[in-house]
Amino acid sequence: MAAELDDADLTILRVLQDDCRVGLERLAQECNLSVPSVQRRVKRLRDSRLIQKEVAILDPSQFDYKMTFIVLVELDRETLQQLDLFRKRAKAEPQVQQCYYVTGEADFILVCTAKDMQDFEALTHRLFFENSNVRRFRTSITMDRAKVGLHLPI
Repeated sequence: MAAELDDADLTILRVLQDDCRVGLERLAQECNLSVPSVQRRVKRLRDSRLIQKEVAILDPSQFDYKMTFIVLVELDRETLQQLDLFRKRAKAEPQVQQCYYVTGEADFILVCTAKDMQDFEALTHRLFFENSNVRRFRTSITMDRAKVGLHLPI
C-alpha cells in the first residue's frame, strides 16, 4: 500500500501524526493542493485504514492513573487458541494501553496504567493470577515518560 503514496500523501500523514486536528486548509497549504483534493486524499487514507485511529494523548499526571508498568508475560501453552485468548483478555482490559506478541523470553509485553500499587495488584490478579495459562510475569515500573507516541518516520 505504501508504494501507492505520493509526496502529498506522505506530507498529509506526517502532519496528521503531529496533530490530527489540523484543518484541511493547513493541510492543503502544506501539500500545495486544493482543499477538496486534500479532503479526498484524507478520506482515502482513512478508508484504506492507513490511518487506523485518531486519538488524543492525555497527560496522566492530570488524572488518577499516574503509574505506568511494563509487563513481560510468559504463557505455559502457546497454542493458537491460548494466544488468542490472552490477546482478547488484554484487549478487553481498559488498563492495558498496549499489548505486543513478541519473540524472546516473554510471549507478550504489556504497557499498563494504574492509580497506585494496590490498583496494579488488582490488575495482576485479573490478568495473570486468575489465568491458569500464565506461567509468570515480570514487571518494571516506569520512572519517567521520556517519549510517548506511535509516530512512524515516513
